[in-house]
Amino acid sequence: MPFRKPDREGTRPTDVTETLVARATTGAVTVAWDADQAVTALYSAHYRSLVRLSALLVRDSATAEEVVQDAFVAMHGAWRRLRDPEKALSYLRQSVVNRSRSVLRHRAVVEKYAPKGLPDAPSAENGAITELERSAVVKALGGLPTRQREALVLRYYGDLSEAEIAHTMGISRGAVKSHTARGMAALRSVLEKF
Repeated sequence: MPFRKPDREGTRPTDVTETLVARATTGAVTVAWDADQAVTALYSAHYRSLVRLSALLVRDSATAEEVVQDAFVAMHGAWRRLRDPEKALSYLRQSVVNRSRSVLRHRAVVEKYAPKGLPDAPSAENGAITELERSAVVKALGGLPTRQREALVLRYYGDLSEAEIAHTMGISRGAVKSHTARGMAALRSVLEKF
């Protein structure tokens, strides 16, 4: 993604607006940002947390990085159509969750129709993943149904409110409460056995 410099030093393009709070005496000042600058700022501030969010959902860090990169590319392409630039992080988070769901659906189809063969020798990567999966909480989280896992990850990892989780997952607040309660009960029962 190329970065554009302003034509004249000290000026900025006027595609997107951002409100910056100036000194208390002057109030709010509106400054315009283009898609490159806005997405770059979001990327440097939120890339890592979005990758961790996706990794918890898809259980694979390389795929999680691809999911987040694709979400940023899509946001850059759709920046002019974004109704409220202040909600860009919410849009990104929802995009990451939706793309993670797509990855999981694709995996399910591939696994369903994959030919059954002899197992290959385990790789070094497999050993690293096995070590990660030894954590009882991560393993128990991986055994939950998708919606319960998403609700718990967004609530306790992402520290989102019920309303934000409902918006991100595209469900009602009541469904968020239900998925969260059921997920916590399932985690308790699994972890009590260890």
